[in-house]
Amino acid sequence: MQGEIDDAGGIRHASPRPVPDQRDEELQVPSGVHRRRSVRDAYRHLYRWIALTDALSIVAGLSLAYVIRKPRTDLNLADLGAEYVRFLVIAPFALVIVYGFFHLYDAYRYAAAEEFRRIIFAVSLVLGIILSVEFWAKADLSRAWMALSWAFVTVGALATRRLWHAQIGREKAGGRLAFPTIVVGTNEEAEHLSKLMERPSFGFRAIGMIATASRHADGPDLPVLGSIADLREVIRTVGAECVFVAASAMSPDEMKHVAKAVRLEGVEVRVTATLPEVLSSRVAVQSIGGVTALSLRPVRLTGAQTAMKRAFDIAVAGVGTILVSPLLLALAVAVKATSSGPVLYRQTRVGQRGRPFTMLKFRTMHVGADSMVDSLRQEHGVEGLMFKMANDPRVTKIGRMLRKYSLDELPQLINVIKGEMSLVGPRPPLPEEVTRYEDWQFDRLEAPPGISGLWQVSGRSDLSFDDCVRLDLFYIENWSLAYDLYILAKTVPVLLSKRGAY
Repeated sequence: MQGEIDDAGGIRHASPRPVPDQRDEELQVPSGVHRRRSVRDAYRHLYRWIALTDALSIVAGLSLAYVIRKPRTDLNLADLGAEYVRFLVIAPFALVIVYGFFHLYDAYRYAAAEEFRRIIFAVSLVLGIILSVEFWAKADLSRAWMALSWAFVTVGALATRRLWHAQIGREKAGGRLAFPTIVVGTNEEAEHLSKLMERPSFGFRAIGMIATASRHADGPDLPVLGSIADLREVIRTVGAECVFVAASAMSPDEMKHVAKAVRLEGVEVRVTATLPEVLSSRVAVQSIGGVTALSLRPVRLTGAQTAMKRAFDIAVAGVGTILVSPLLLALAVAVKATSSGPVLYRQTRVGQRGRPFTMLKFRTMHVGADSMVDSLRQEHGVEGLMFKMANDPRVTKIGRMLRKYSLDELPQLINVIKGEMSLVGPRPPLPEEVTRYEDWQFDRLEAPPGISGLWQVSGRSDLSFDDCVRLDLFYIENWSLAYDLYILAKTVPVLLSKRGAY
């Protein structure tokens, strides 16, 4: 089966397919490949513990909501009403079942944003089902308790999943949750895939490639284990648990070999798509005359969606402004007491569809800092559209602390209430930045700018300008209210981590 690749892309001098007890001798198995517990089994073991914490989180959320709704110093389980006891008994089982229905116990196949969306829907469905059952049983349940329960259970579920993701990340870094993977194809796309798999965080470990009839890259880094016709034997021989297909290297007939192999061998399969990066919630699979097609849901905000996003912004920004008003007052006093100049810094930014507006921030620099930009660019060799310095000499002592935790952005809640900004959206650019935009960069002005955004939770000031724009465009292309909630949920831990804050 193992052979050399000829100029036409085929396999020559191929040895006969090995019989089961001869495979390891006749196939050149890459070093480091050995039999061990499968990665899928490791994930299953891990998700059993995750299911336990999911069940505990819903019990904790329901109990905490009851304590807040009916505070009593002598509260214990015996004091709970019969309705609440039924909730505590039924809810964990219902949650685990619904989580299984939403495939949240094989969530390693999904992006974090998709898992977030499914958790919110699953928690809402569980509480909705139980509430419906209790309603028909004529139980006397408090609506306030139900609202608090939903909030606490959702937060608890997301928090425990985040902790588990940290553990999974450590397992991946140690190579214990990396699928031994065969890359199907030897062209440039396949080579790119194999290089991506060198990053442990992706959870794949490339062990070899399968040759197809497509054009081959020059000198592939990985060994070529055989042809597409030998895929099943290769999977069994090298102990592969995943097949990653470079779609550009495959013909329809060759894809039939892949489909049969993964069906009979029961391995994970991934197939690339020549699409820009999109959220899985936008993608649906359609079969048209025997051809599999991916359907992309359009994401331009309809009138109803725009109204929903605006209502969400007003509600959260309004309540948030009231809640943090003591903090706003304290920060204003600190800024005024530690340096001369106004408390608020007003700066013209470009908003949705190119409309200018005045963005508010707590002043973090000495007065006249804007006039020093050109000289600092030259002195420190700062290039690019955005001017950011890790140790900017213009920043005041209190300003450095405000920037570290992005507290200087809090006055922008007023911009949100006024309709000039959103809670989540692209970074609002300066007018001089917009004048230097390339054509593709103007697309980021399609959405209202945000206090937080995808670029902020993905590296903040450590990112290049082009990276920021690409993240903003990805957000615009994939907007949903659930995605806004996901970004807001990630904002707080990112701010506390202080990564990229200067």
